[in-house]
Amino acid sequence: MLDSMIKYQAQMWQSIGETFVMVGISVSAALLLGLPLGTLLFFCRKGQLYENKYLSLILNSMVNIVRSFPFLLLVVALIPLTRIIVGTAIGTIAATVPLSIVAIAYYSRLVEQSLLEVPRGTIDAALSMGASKLGLTFKFLYVEARTGLVLGLTTSTISFISFSTVMGVVGGGGVGDFAIRYGYQRFETEVMVYAILVMIVLVQLVQFTGGSLSRFLDKR
Repeated sequence: MLDSMIKYQAQMWQSIGETFVMVGISVSAALLLGLPLGTLLFFCRKGQLYENKYLSLILNSMVNIVRSFPFLLLVVALIPLTRIIVGTAIGTIAATVPLSIVAIAYYSRLVEQSLLEVPRGTIDAALSMGASKLGLTFKFLYVEARTGLVLGLTTSTISFISFSTVMGVVGGGGVGDFAIRYGYQRFETEVMVYAILVMIVLVQLVQFTGGSLSRFLDKR
C-alpha cells in the first residue's frame, strides 16, 4: 500500500482537492439557502407564526421530491440545468450543481426539525418582549437551536462527502472517482483501500469538529 500511496500521491491530492471543492460549495449552499428554507418550512407549519398550508405544501413537496430522488439519477436528470447554470455538464464545478440542490433540500429538513425542538414558550416570550420577526429568528430561535443546527450541518456534510464519491459519472473527480479509476478498474485493491482510508479520515475529522463545536455551543 505504501508503494501505491507514493505512486498515486499527486492524483490523490488532486482528488482530495476536488472533494473539498464539491463539499465546500454544497455546504455553503446548505447554509445560504437551506437554512432560510428550513426556517420558512418551520414558520409555515400549522400553528406557527406564518401558518400557510398552501406554501407549506409546495415547499414540503419540493423538498421531499429532491430528497426521495436516487442521487445518481438526480445527477443525470439535472444535466440540462447544470449546462444552463455553469455552461457545461462535465467537471468539478458542474458536479456542485446537483450536490448543492440536494444539500439545500437535505439541510432544510434538518433545520426545520431543530427549530421544532425549541420550546413554544421561548417564541411566546420573545414576541411578548416586542421582538421583531427577524429578531425572533436570529436572537431566539437560532440561538436556542444552535446545537441541533450544528449537528445537522455535520450530518449533512458527511452525507455530502458520501454523495461526492459518485460524481465521477459527470467527470467531477474526487476521492470516490480516484478509487474507481485507479483502484477498481485497474484491479489494484490496495489503491481502493488507500482511498477508503482517506474517506474515513475525512469523515472522522468532520464528525469530530462538528461534535466539538456543538458541545461548546451547548449551554444547557
